[in-house]
Amino acid sequence: MQKKVLVAMSGGVDSSATAAILCQKGYDCIGVTMKLYNLPDDAVRSNTCCTLSDAEDAKSVAYRLGMRYYVMNFTADFAKEVIDRFVSAYERGETPNPCIDCNRYMKFEQLYQRAALLGCDAIATGHYARIAYDAERGRWLLKKSKNEAKDQSYVLYSMTQEQLAHTIFPLGDYTDKAEVRKLAAESGLLNAEKQDSQDICFVPDGDYAAFIEQYTGKQYPHGDFVDRNGKKLGEHKGMIGYTIGQRKGLGISAPHPLYVCKKCVEDNTIVLSEREGLYTTKLIARDFNWIAYDGAPKTPISVTARTRYHAKEAAATVTPLEDGTVQVVFAEPQRAVTAGQAVVLYDGEIVVGGGTITSAE
Repeated sequence: MQKKVLVAMSGGVDSSATAAILCQKGYDCIGVTMKLYNLPDDAVRSNTCCTLSDAEDAKSVAYRLGMRYYVMNFTADFAKEVIDRFVSAYERGETPNPCIDCNRYMKFEQLYQRAALLGCDAIATGHYARIAYDAERGRWLLKKSKNEAKDQSYVLYSMTQEQLAHTIFPLGDYTDKAEVRKLAAESGLLNAEKQDSQDICFVPDGDYAAFIEQYTGKQYPHGDFVDRNGKKLGEHKGMIGYTIGQRKGLGISAPHPLYVCKKCVEDNTIVLSEREGLYTTKLIARDFNWIAYDGAPKTPISVTARTRYHAKEAAATVTPLEDGTVQVVFAEPQRAVTAGQAVVLYDGEIVVGGGTITSAE
């Protein structure tokens, strides 16, 4: 029987090329654009996704490839599972990565469930990553893309065994984005040279603090900038406007550059330090998802770990703790490890697992 696949189509070249590849391989493809957020009209000109023009591009590609195509409204779910979590994290003094929550709760939960209702055997997306079954381990594994510059395995660490078994990432085997654009052009797709989206879709201007204030209707109180000894250095304009490692926009005059090194929600203070104050060797992470293991390993393991999307991997020892959290100790100090971001563990090209950073020291 012809395998039926639901293809998530954002209107960009990657998801369009994914659809073209699967159609060429003989899959019965259904294209779906997820309506997640109501953007202002001028967002069509911004460097983001999910605009009206993106949906039109996806529809055009689906028509070109002879696919059925739908736009599905997930705005209420997106507000609950992504935007509300984003806002709550900032209010806790964290710096979240909403793309991870979008993958976890939207693409590989809401869309995955919709695919099952449509009788699909799998879903496919334009992510740069690979999936393989390891018979020796008896587990599905998530692996890095062969194009390391585009690798997106970091934002996919929350995938379950069931999801991995029913997901296709056709672009993971491509070593060069130019190959993907060439394939799209040869397939006659209008968006073969379309610019990649980079901004968070619901904050197209990048002003997170302004978005949160508008979304919540709250005014976040000003507080003190202090040094590591508690001495007042100045006034900040609200906890939500700052992140660990930030240097610009502090409004502090000092003989040496100062950086945000800690956010103290309890007393609404932000600690500033010179560069050396940003380095830590240990972190704790919650909500950990183990992919390469059937549950947490019983003893410490050696891995490489990434603490931001585009950060370099660093050698580390990982120890699962009795309360369900995970401790990661680095061989060398790491700069600006930030609560709310993900720590993702690797064994070579294999994603061992990942979780949300709660603290670093």
